[in-house]
Amino acid sequence: MRVPVAIFVAVSRNNVIGRDGDMPWRLSTDLKRFKAMTLGKPMVVGRKTLLSFGGKPLPGRPHVVVTRNADFHVDGAEIATSLEAALSRAQAIAAETGAEEIGILGGGEIYAQAIHLADRLYLTHVDTDISDGDTFFPAVDPAVFEKVEEIAVPAGEKDTYPTRFAIYHRRSASN
Repeated sequence: MRVPVAIFVAVSRNNVIGRDGDMPWRLSTDLKRFKAMTLGKPMVVGRKTLLSFGGKPLPGRPHVVVTRNADFHVDGAEIATSLEAALSRAQAIAAETGAEEIGILGGGEIYAQAIHLADRLYLTHVDTDISDGDTFFPAVDPAVFEKVEEIAVPAGEKDTYPTRFAIYHRRSASN
């Protein structure tokens, strides 16, 4: 049985997700929710994004790293040379561990490929425009994804901006 694939991303009003290999904001409140939502689930992540985590997998989540570099190695993660291979391995890990969802954590190139394969989107809409961003998230097509939930989240003391956390589900072919 195929486990649903979900994208996790924080995105500005102008679709920026990154700047200079990092996120252009600090969102402690969102990171806490992200951790709670992803613990125990297989994560698919691009090499550059993994390096932005400090070069090691996030604790408590099996990682499959997508890279064209066949010599790339990181302790505690598996390597795949394509998104399709990574998702196949993540499906096997989910079956072995009983995980109910697979997470895709970026970056930009991975998201661009994965949005066509995702069943769910967990988007943190960051209430700002980033003028100097260099990594972007593709536009969410409302004909493909339906917003099923949205919660306004005021900026906490360790958050740069207020956010809106939204969940989107892929529309069925019969809609």
